[in-house]
Formats: sequence, structure tokens, C-alpha cells
Amino acid sequence: MALQRPGAWGNLKARYDDVRPRRMLALDGGGIRGLLTVQVLVELEDKLRRKYGSGDDFRLSHFFDYVGGTSTGAIIAAGIARGLSAREILEFYKAFGQVIFTRRRWGIWNALYQDGPLEKKLKSVFGDESDLTPEYLQTLLLVVTRNATTDSAWPVSSNPDATYNEPARPDCNLQLPLWRIVRASTAAPVYFPPEVIEWEKGNPDKSFVFVDGGTTSYNNPAFLMARMATEPRYNLGWRRGEKELLVVSIGTGNAPNTGAEADDPESNLAASAANTLSSLMTQAGFDQDINCRTVGRCTYGDPLDREVGDLIPRDDDGVVSLSSDLGRSFLYARYNATLTKEWLTDSGLGDIDPAKVSKLDSIEGMDDLERIGQRLGQEVELAHFGPFVDAPLFKAD
Repeated sequence: MALQRPGAWGNLKARYDDVRPRRMLALDGGGIRGLLTVQVLVELEDKLRRKYGSGDDFRLSHFFDYVGGTSTGAIIAAGIARGLSAREILEFYKAFGQVIFTRRRWGIWNALYQDGPLEKKLKSVFGDESDLTPEYLQTLLLVVTRNATTDSAWPVSSNPDATYNEPARPDCNLQLPLWRIVRASTAAPVYFPPEVIEWEKGNPDKSFVFVDGGTTSYNNPAFLMARMATEPRYNLGWRRGEKELLVVSIGTGNAPNTGAEADDPESNLAASAANTLSSLMTQAGFDQDINCRTVGRCTYGDPLDREVGDLIPRDDDGVVSLSSDLGRSFLYARYNATLTKEWLTDSGLGDIDPAKVSKLDSIEGMDDLERIGQRLGQEVELAHFGPFVDAPLFKAD
């Protein structure tokens, strides 16, 4: 699909003004557990750097044509889109957790944490002036947030051809400060105050309240991204097919919560209420994951449950070779940890307390989250990406 507004693509025009296989990276939400995700990305970036014989200037933005994330995943995705290395994001994230998740004095209507340190950190990384225009990005970016005013999910894309990115619109999405839209995606209820954004200057009817994108169905944004990249109405129109589109999805760890038992249904209701956000994220993530594995072709991923397994195509000889095209819409690889004692023990991490690393704000578990991410990163193999590792890289001017 040809670019509709070539002049709006700026330094990215050469990268997207052709038809070729595309690679996408989708990052889940999950609070401080995003540290786990970043460690996986460090491992992936190192493997890609060795594959291409590149030096320290190699970035994931050279490999992935579209990166997207929800909540904490939006912070990481924005860093990649800005051209930061995975290690630079890691260092930011380690400092980020210590500063951001500092308890404020509790009041009846107060969030647990102050938004001032979060805003300051985001501005320091992304800048005060940067927005969603190609001038500030090395690759396409998607940030998932939720408009609480309209009670709807708002996936905000930097695609210059998207309907609401028309430069002449007074409410053009591309004009939004990058730090602010990322802040909107991370405004987890209870944890952080909502973010109010004046979408159109001078128009009070276009001022909206935003909360964490993890409160939508897209805490795992992988299937959403594949749809927005290929459905023509989104004005990107990338081709579907196992040799045309790769979707790599990285989670922040599944942290199962124990609910009420049948013989005492009220015993655990208070705890369940406290874990509602985490439970919502887990269930929504499962739904998006299984969509990707049935519409797309899964090349790697843990079993979803005991009924469907991992949905990796197999025949009598084992896993079906990627040289055989099964007609799916895209290739899909999913990397995630299960934050249970059993999984941690099987992974050689039995000394880690699952409760310590499962909370969205568990800064005392940051070192352990790094270890889990390093272990999960070992599961990433470039063979899971099929022919997409041989497609050319791109470096923006």
C-alpha cells in the first residue's frame, strides 16, 4: 500500500515507502515487572547484533518496523522507537522503579504513588518537545491507553497516514507530547493519578481523562497491532502472510491469583478485589495471545492451558517446518514467564519468592525480576523468526 501523505513521513519515508516483509514488537503492561521485559530485550538485541555483525550502534529499532506497548510496555516501546538501546532502557528502568514507586502519604482519594516523579522521569528520557511525528522517532510506535471520559480504549499510533493523524486536524494525534501520551498509558488506577490531556487546544470538549491501558482488553497489544497494521482502514495496509509479517510478543510474567474457594466463597473476596487489575491484565493477555496463535502461526510459546496446549503446528514428524506455508496471517513468537514456585524452580530460580516478584509495584523484587528476564531471554532464538532475520535492516537518517 503506497503512502498516502508522503510528505508527512519525514525521515521515515524511505523506510516505509516500499512493499517488503515487516517486523513488529508488542510489549505487555505490568508495572515494575517491565524490568523482566527489558532484560529479554537486552538478550534479543545482543543476539541480533551478533547475527548482523553490528557494533554497539545497533538498535532494536533497526530490526522492528513497528513497536507498541501498553502501560509499562509503552515506556519501553517509546524508548525503542526513540532509538535507545536495550541497555540504555535497562539503566533507565532500574532508576525509574526506585524513584517512581515511592509511597505517598495516604488519603482517602489519593493514589498510592505521586505522578510528579513519573512525569519528571518520562520528560528526562523522551524530552519536553518530542511528539509522535517522524522527526522524533526511528520506527513506528503504538501506545495503548484508555479514555475514561468516553470509556473506551484509545490505541494511539504514530502512523502519519492514520485518519486522526491528518496534520490539518486541530486534534491531530501526532502533535501530542510523547511523554504525556506514555504517562496516560501508565496511569494505573489506585497506583497513579489519571492523566488529563487537552487533545485540541482551546476546546474544553476535547479534554479527556486517561487511565492505564492495562484496564482495556489490550494489556497484551500483539493482536491489536497486527490488526492495525494489516486492516486497510487503518491506512497502513501491510500484507498478511507467514513470509510477510512477524509479530514478536513479550510479557511481564503471569502472576496467577488464587480466588474464592467453593466451600468458603467469601473468604478470599477482599484479596481478589485488591488483585482485580492484575487479574484483568492476565485474562485479557490470554485472550490476545490465543487470537495471535490461531489467526497467526505460533513458532514459540508456553502452553496456554491443558486443553489447547501451545498451538504450535505439528504433524506426525513433529513441529511443522517453517518452509511449509500454512496460510496463516503472520508468524508469531511469544515469550513470557510464569511467576509460580513451580516455574521458577524448573527454571533454576527456586530461591525466588513468587509473591515478591508478582506485585506490580514490588521494587524489593527488582533484582530477582532481572534474573527472571535473563533466564527468559535464553529462550529467544532467532530461528523462531523464520525468514525475517534475513530481511535487510534499516537505519533512519
